[in-house]
Amino acid sequence: MTNAVNGPASYFPSIEKKYGRPIAEWKDLIRSSPLTKHMELVTWLKTEHGLGHGHANALVAHTLAEDSGK
Repeated sequence: MTNAVNGPASYFPSIEKKYGRPIAEWKDLIRSSPLTKHMELVTWLKTEHGLGHGHANALVAHTLAEDSGK
């Protein structure tokens, strides 16, 4: 039996399929942005890169949690 992926990472397969970029590339974009606040980054991904709110939120939440060591 395999464990299902929960939380933000559960969105990753659909993000890659819909937007055609690997998750690592999205994380690199988020990390290279001068923005640092969660909702600023979500809004930036939505307006500049055309992501939907849920996908942008999942990417930002996962990336920021990774970077803070959580």
